[in-house]
Amino acid sequence: MMEEEELEFVEELEAVLQLTPEVQLAIEQVFPSQDPLDRADFNAVEYINTLFPTEQSLANIDEVVNKIRLKIRRLDDNIRTVVRGQTNVGQDGRQALEEAQKAIQQLFGKIKDIKDKAEKSEQMVKEITRDIKQLDHAKRHLTTSITTLNHLHMLAGGVDSLEAMTRRRQYGEVANLLQGVMNVLEHFHKYMGIPQIRQLSERVKAAQTELGQQILADFEEAFPSQGTKRPGGPSNVLRDACLVANILDPRVKQEIIKKFIKQHLSEYLVLFQENQDVAWLDKIDRRYAWIKRQLVDYEEKYGRMFPREWYMTERIAVEFCHVTRTELAKIMRTRAKEIEVKLLLFAIQRTTNFEGFLAKRFSGCTLTDGSLPKKPKAPDNPFHGLVSKCFEPHLYVYIESQDKNLGELIDRFVADFKAQGPPKPNTDEGGAVLPSCADLFVYYKKCMVQCSQLSTGEPMIALTTIFQKYLREYAWKILSGNLPKTTTSSGGLTISSLLKEKEGSEAAKFTLEELCLLCSILSTAEYCLATTQQLEEKLKEKVDVSLTERINLTGEMDTFSTVISSSIQLLVQDLDAACDPALTAMSKMQWQNVEHVGDQSPYVTSVILHIKQNVPIIRDNLASTRKYFTQFCIKFANSFIPKFITHLFKCKPISMVGAEQLLLDTHSLKMVLLDLPSIGSQVVRKAPASYTKIVVKGMTRAEMILKVVMAPHEPLVVFVDNYIKLLTDCNTETFQKILDMKGLKRSEQSSMLELFRQRLPAPPSGPEGSSSLSLMAPTPEQESSRIRKLEKLIKKRL
Repeated sequence: MMEEEELEFVEELEAVLQLTPEVQLAIEQVFPSQDPLDRADFNAVEYINTLFPTEQSLANIDEVVNKIRLKIRRLDDNIRTVVRGQTNVGQDGRQALEEAQKAIQQLFGKIKDIKDKAEKSEQMVKEITRDIKQLDHAKRHLTTSITTLNHLHMLAGGVDSLEAMTRRRQYGEVANLLQGVMNVLEHFHKYMGIPQIRQLSERVKAAQTELGQQILADFEEAFPSQGTKRPGGPSNVLRDACLVANILDPRVKQEIIKKFIKQHLSEYLVLFQENQDVAWLDKIDRRYAWIKRQLVDYEEKYGRMFPREWYMTERIAVEFCHVTRTELAKIMRTRAKEIEVKLLLFAIQRTTNFEGFLAKRFSGCTLTDGSLPKKPKAPDNPFHGLVSKCFEPHLYVYIESQDKNLGELIDRFVADFKAQGPPKPNTDEGGAVLPSCADLFVYYKKCMVQCSQLSTGEPMIALTTIFQKYLREYAWKILSGNLPKTTTSSGGLTISSLLKEKEGSEAAKFTLEELCLLCSILSTAEYCLATTQQLEEKLKEKVDVSLTERINLTGEMDTFSTVISSSIQLLVQDLDAACDPALTAMSKMQWQNVEHVGDQSPYVTSVILHIKQNVPIIRDNLASTRKYFTQFCIKFANSFIPKFITHLFKCKPISMVGAEQLLLDTHSLKMVLLDLPSIGSQVVRKAPASYTKIVVKGMTRAEMILKVVMAPHEPLVVFVDNYIKLLTDCNTETFQKILDMKGLKRSEQSSMLELFRQRLPAPPSGPEGSSSLSLMAPTPEQESSRIRKLEKLIKKRL
């Protein structure tokens, strides 16, 4: 019974001590402990097992029990102390709360007393300062009144003095007084409703108007617009009048400047009017010499009369430019037929030099949006085009001249080529870029720079059209026109059917000089292609931004690309045709009568000889354009290998030994072709991967054809499967050719062709297929042995 009661007590105790996770976490933060007894998930069994992990450890049980009992007594003492300490906490807390409430009530009473006293103090201060505020307002109003009265007195006196000084033309005093009067008048803007103030303001405006009219009249008298009277020296009165004009309406200043400059340039219009001999372009220097003298004369006589900030010297020069541009445009329209390119360029050069002189002398600060002709690309010189813009409508004369000059240049190139002949072989000139090409582009650059200085607008587009025309002419007349001619009867250059085949003799070939010429033309075309692209970029830089889309030399670049392709094709077909007689000889040999495998056949030696003769020459002459030499090699391989296979099919019938000889020949040609890019060169380079891939693929097919021919045709299934495996060719025509090469009769071929068609849908599989493939002619070991013998022969030959 006691045990049940104890068990219930423990369960109740555990229920009471079951704390929430939040409380447990708070306890762990306040009283961190590593003791397992303090853990919320304490397990007595695990704890005991920790204390006594083995039976031997039970020997210390009394010591452990004593330690736990000691710990329990300490916990009991601590709990008892805490409980006793908490006995009087509630009573002490209530007493402290009552004392705090009493203190708050006392503090509230004191704050209320202070607020009442502050309100009384504020009322007292308002009563004390009421009179002081009234005095401050009175003082402020009185000060304002006195100041306004003083301003009014100053204004009235100033207006009287201003009117008197104006009548006496005392402009020096007027300049200072007028500014002061205007400053004072600003203070009375809000008083314009008062008649007296409004009257004074109107008198000031009237004085300003009178001053303006009077100053303009004084300048008109000193510098009359009509007549030939010239002013004497600078006038102090006029100098002070300019200071007054700075204060008056800006239109007065503008009118003074306009009248003075017009009068200063009046002599120019008379001296250089259209009917005068000095007005024409050939004497344009005299115009600029005249204005330079006038600018010096102005500085000496009137430099101090006008304020520095008026920039009168620059204004005179700018107005001279406007007048000159108008006058030149008018006289050039009248005498357009007399304008020659040399005269035009002379006038433009002198004019641009003068504009450069202005840029060095002046800043251009007086130029307005309307002063300068529209130039989308603003140059460093702000005066550029101020006069020279008038020549732009007549630049067609320059363009036509360049058209004529370039035509003559191309004709000279043609004549020089005929006179000097093609590049000499075995010299540095062989395969080099033709000198005429560099001459053409140097001239182009000169024209482009010159034209861009004259105009960056439509004339540049016209010049580009001329450039395009003569790039095409150069490609046709100098490059394509000088490609070596063929021996066909087509009457001109053809890419196909270059050379005639002759029975039993070598085909006609290009001479060494013709090969060098071909390489030179190819190199020149490549140079032209790259330089034309650069020319297009430079033209786009020079021309106005709005016109860049109209610069397009793609067609001309395509023309040079065509010349390159034609040159490479001629080189390829020349070498290819040189090999044709050898291939013809191969196809006419009696291969069924070959009794033993010897050294390589004579036709192979002939092919190798042609390759060794041509390729080193072509490579050396295309040293500067390696990529096109690689293209030549690739195109030759793509042309020669299919032709070789075609002639291979013509070799029939072939005996076993004959097929072995052909296989050896094929391997020899394959090795030569793989070495073709560096054949005959002291520096051996690895052939490009793209080229090697073509040779290996093509010549391996030729070898596979011969291996199929060498295989016995019985059993039929083995032969057919062997063909499909080696050639992966589903073409019945090719299979028929293989049978012809083996010398099989038509009766035998029919059954084999039928079997071939049956075997095409799916490759052989299963035990039968495996056994069939293992019976290849005569066995893989025997065939491998035969190939090794051929390789030994090849090595022995080499």
